[in-house]
Amino acid sequence: MFPIGLSTCGAAINESLFADYARAGISKMEISSNKEDYDLLDFPTAKALSARYGVEIWSFHLPFMPFSEIDLSALDETMRRNTVSLCAELIRRASEIGIRRFIAHASGEPIRDGDRAARMAQAKKSLRELAEIAAARDAVICVEDLPRTCLGRTSAEILELLSADDRLRVCCDTNHLLSENLPDFIRRVGDRIETLHVSDYDGVDEKHWLPGEGILDWQAVLAALREINYRGPWLYEMGLATPKTITRERELTRADFVRNAKELFARQKPTVFVQKQGDRE
Repeated sequence: MFPIGLSTCGAAINESLFADYARAGISKMEISSNKEDYDLLDFPTAKALSARYGVEIWSFHLPFMPFSEIDLSALDETMRRNTVSLCAELIRRASEIGIRRFIAHASGEPIRDGDRAARMAQAKKSLRELAEIAAARDAVICVEDLPRTCLGRTSAEILELLSADDRLRVCCDTNHLLSENLPDFIRRVGDRIETLHVSDYDGVDEKHWLPGEGILDWQAVLAALREINYRGPWLYEMGLATPKTITRERELTRADFVRNAKELFARQKPTVFVQKQGDRE
């Protein structure tokens, strides 16, 4: 139904990774690095490996909090400008190898209620600047919906952020909404959803579980995506290791994501390996 993608979630960007994606049947990659690895990314090598293994580098996740001193909504103008500059340099480097979608967090957290309007104004200023930088390189900024006190925690806030520039698009993270139904969010934001971060959760906080391990009605999600004529990949944002919030029979493989997607697309109950929900010691 949709091409299947997966975030690197901090994994080393090397030949072994591309080979494993190709072997599993994953055709789209989002590069998402640890803070210390951004400066070390070898974009020309990644481009060569992408061509060799037939795995498209679909998107690139820009740095975000909790990386220190990084926040597009910072009230400190020097910090805000430095964050935009860092993102601009990564957009320049990544777009040179053909990456056209850049995922952005509009803010870090916590955000106090009294600061919310000012932080929203700062975030819109930053996103407007990044939209211009990306457009000059035939690319787009995809603003991600975020949980808790972050900016972009509802469709109304996402649409407010998008009002900064008509060229802005959305990365819909399926496990970040804590006060709004996901299919409703998809319909309200509509065709400005450019890409996805797929994972499941308990509805209380983000968990990044495998679909089927949490509460989401995946057939309702898929129906909403069909209604808005979504054309991007079904891109998981999950690591292979079992998070502390759940117990599984084993750690995941990249082939598990392909099976999970195919089962959801076929309206089947997805195979999961969960034994227990809840924090482990």
